[in-house]
Amino acid sequence: MLGRGAAAGGALALGPLLAGEAVAAGNSGSGTGEREKHGTRGRTSGYEDIGVRPLINGRGTYTVLSGSLMLPEVRDAIDRAARAYVQLDELADAVGRRLGELTKSGFGMVSSGCSAALGHAAAACVAGGNPDFHIQIPDLTGFGKTEAIIPKHSRNVYEAAISLVGLKVVEVETREELKAALGPQTALVYIFAMPRVEESELDTRTIVRLAHDAGVPVLVDAAAEILTVPNVHLGLGADLVAYSGGKALRGPQSAGILLGREDLVRAAWVHSAPHHGFARGFKVGKEEAMAMLAAVEMWSQRDHRAEYARWTSWLKSIARRVSSVDGVTTKIVQPEGLSNRTPTLTVLWNGEKLGVSGRTIVDTLYEGEPRIAINAASGEGPAQTGVSITPYMLEPGDARTIADAVVQLLKDPPPPPEKPKPPAVDVGGTWAVTISYAASTSTAHRLVLSQKGAALTGSHGGEFVTRAASGSVSGTQVTVRSHYGEEHGDSLNYTFTGTVDGDRMSGRLDMGEYLKATWTAVRKS
Repeated sequence: MLGRGAAAGGALALGPLLAGEAVAAGNSGSGTGEREKHGTRGRTSGYEDIGVRPLINGRGTYTVLSGSLMLPEVRDAIDRAARAYVQLDELADAVGRRLGELTKSGFGMVSSGCSAALGHAAAACVAGGNPDFHIQIPDLTGFGKTEAIIPKHSRNVYEAAISLVGLKVVEVETREELKAALGPQTALVYIFAMPRVEESELDTRTIVRLAHDAGVPVLVDAAAEILTVPNVHLGLGADLVAYSGGKALRGPQSAGILLGREDLVRAAWVHSAPHHGFARGFKVGKEEAMAMLAAVEMWSQRDHRAEYARWTSWLKSIARRVSSVDGVTTKIVQPEGLSNRTPTLTVLWNGEKLGVSGRTIVDTLYEGEPRIAINAASGEGPAQTGVSITPYMLEPGDARTIADAVVQLLKDPPPPPEKPKPPAVDVGGTWAVTISYAASTSTAHRLVLSQKGAALTGSHGGEFVTRAASGSVSGTQVTVRSHYGEEHGDSLNYTFTGTVDGDRMSGRLDMGEYLKATWTAVRKS
């Protein structure tokens, strides 16, 4: 199963999920020459002119990799929509009715991404389209509904869209906890769609039954999933479901859709731009609205089985090519799930025997030419390493390019990273840390470290939370990592690297999605 940031394929192998006849797969996407005209191999994209390198995407529809490529029909809809003026409320009404017809889901709304759809949906459940309430959001003082219930299995970084409107998150893990938490103060129950939801005591049907008994609507976040018609989540009883526009649907990356109960979807539109208040910043232009409608129109025509067969054939061709290297094994995984699936190829080998790790190959390909993005993988044994490839975002010819590049690096690996040196310093103790961010400085962080040989353990505290830390010392160089996971609804990843000089150390800080900073630290006596 792929996460929200990854691709969700259009596989229909377990039965028809769409109504009506499908057109040939070749009509649904870019043709053989599409990349040469608009993609990573040509220079017509304009990215190179400003120093940005396009890439071949073998990872999936990650937002940071700019999602998916829009279908030709979607690009055409944007161009046509940009040539005339309309009244946006009238457009939203017409598009909403047509989305409801196409998806058999009541009513629809185009938003500026799935996250925005979740926020508008939450506002609809809180304020119901009432402008007197709307202009007070996110200050819910005096509101009757002030809480959102999220099962523990659905806590994730994207729930920030729910908190955005001022709702307090209440976490539950059992049926009894859910029953106790539901009340007149509950605005909604939020579910992050994934296989483990249906494996939980709090599966969707159970959540829906208990929530509806209390008069509370249920919202499903299905950002990365395929769009099922009739909708699988609404079919399980959910009231609302939100999708990303720039993933499986291959619409604009800056758009999403909200589907479901007409009264709530219409209220969600009231709580979105162009209307004022908290949601003014989540503006959807006429171009995105018509482009998303085109993407959903095309979804009902695309030959999803043919698309899936094509992706699998690309993975098979890569597998045949890389298997020519002694010691390499491959496996194509066809995951099961309600509506979040895509084939994935895992390529494994013994890193000690071949002299290269999967991570090294991933990093080398990403910095190479052409630039190729794939994922690292690992096997069961400690020396088992490898890569994984998702075909959903590949274009014709990319499979061969990836296979050739991986084989070349397996046969002629880049130089291995420098081996760690024996530690020349002891960094045990408590360190007061100063971090210089892009436009601010923090003196609130601290590292509490214990050193045993080259290994470090301890904690990293900051303004928000204290989390476990670990790392190592090589000579006078130090590396310390800390992580605060999605199970809390947030995600923070810090990697401190630097040089130790007595009771002082300093260097670079990698914060993952929050980019980089510099840091200094002084050991407390």
